[in-house]
Amino acid sequence: MTTINIIDEPENPLHRAALVEGGYDFADVTETVAGIAERKTPRGWFLLFGVSVALLMNLGAMVGWLIWQGVGVWGNNNPAGWGWPIVNFVFWIGIGHAGTLISAILFLFRQKWRTSINRASEAMTIFAVMAAGVFPAIHVGRIWVIYWVFPIPNQMALWPNFKSPLLWDVFAVSTYFTVSLMFWYVGLIPDLATFRDRAARAGRKVAATMYGIFSVGWHGSNRHWINYEKAYLILAGLSTPLVLSVHSIVSFDFAVSLLPGWHTTIFPPYFVAGAIFSGFGMVITLMVPARKWLGLHNLITLNHLDNIAKVLLLTGTMVGYAYAMEFFIAWYSGSVYEGFAFVNRASGPYWWAYWIMVSCNVISPQFFWFRSIRRNPVALFIISIFVNIGMWFERFVITVTSLHRDFIPSSWAYFKPTMVDVLTLIGSFGLFFTFFLLFIRFLPVIAMSEVKGVMPQANPHAGHKKPGDGAGNSDNSPEGAQS
Repeated sequence: MTTINIIDEPENPLHRAALVEGGYDFADVTETVAGIAERKTPRGWFLLFGVSVALLMNLGAMVGWLIWQGVGVWGNNNPAGWGWPIVNFVFWIGIGHAGTLISAILFLFRQKWRTSINRASEAMTIFAVMAAGVFPAIHVGRIWVIYWVFPIPNQMALWPNFKSPLLWDVFAVSTYFTVSLMFWYVGLIPDLATFRDRAARAGRKVAATMYGIFSVGWHGSNRHWINYEKAYLILAGLSTPLVLSVHSIVSFDFAVSLLPGWHTTIFPPYFVAGAIFSGFGMVITLMVPARKWLGLHNLITLNHLDNIAKVLLLTGTMVGYAYAMEFFIAWYSGSVYEGFAFVNRASGPYWWAYWIMVSCNVISPQFFWFRSIRRNPVALFIISIFVNIGMWFERFVITVTSLHRDFIPSSWAYFKPTMVDVLTLIGSFGLFFTFFLLFIRFLPVIAMSEVKGVMPQANPHAGHKKPGDGAGNSDNSPEGAQS
């Protein structure tokens, strides 16, 4: 008679859900991700790309009209001299923060769930900073002399003011863009080599040549991997302080002024939390449709969406706390001008913008306390749209409501955007989505090499018994390999 041994294993309190579902192995990951670029382009992609290119052309037309006519085509007035250009600039810079945080900070903290979303988030960062860079360039009015803002020796002895945070922005944003681009590209190299080899075997010579150029001779040797991991770690270390410094410097554009509503020390951490909040909101906005249309359910799982929603809940609560502290600081300061600025925000002519901001940024993320909503892609997508809207209105409220009523009531004015303002903002979305659609069509939307590194099969002991284990206790579970 055969004896059956039943091993009663205690529940593991540190159990973690599998990062890749569906029983995928390494080949399945490669086929899923590479197949997106290798399959025939779907009609839906052409439709979305056509709309995005049309919006991008609209942006070019609006910039051309601005150059021809001057900044009077905008709704900027006196005292609201900073209109939508600065609002849109700060909005797009904030969108770009989630990619670097996911890629760099979560990498340094060894958060393995980042691997399925970091590539698209990094691309989002690059394209968002590109969209942001348009507005400082065009808001100066005389774009043909934009080189005056750079510290270049010239015959007029014209030098930028190095004490101005506007100049700090030039260096901070350009450094952020450069490091983020390098970080994104270095992470792409192993996957580009995979695309190169697959294209060569399929006889697609043009694709194989292009992927081969950008994979810079990668062939996966031990030396290549050692150098790659060192470079990736260094770039992650460089990127991490940039997440905190860039939007802090952007906040200095406001905080170092003497204007009520701007002159406050809470702005740097407040802006950083808001940037991460809006960035993660855009990650959900992009990844939920991509997950469905590209068939990435087993790589971008509900657990990934759950974690992103938790970050949104945390940062949204931080932003709500900052809103409350602004009112407290205004009251505690005893300054009648500071107090008036915030009362005016909540009950003045732009009360509707303020309460849209509060509703979208403070109230809507509170639904993420419920696990069922955090794991519902449709609910996540809808709330992420509200987050994006709310964060744009936050920048609008900070900029316009602090300016339109200054110290002298006789100079008060109501800011109204013109159609050029609106079309320029819409066109910036065309720029962003045009590049993002090209990215998901021709490049690996998921970091295959990093995803494979956190799968159970990457553990050299996967499937082998531990010393002293019974017959039924093998370490081939996802939690065993990922611990």
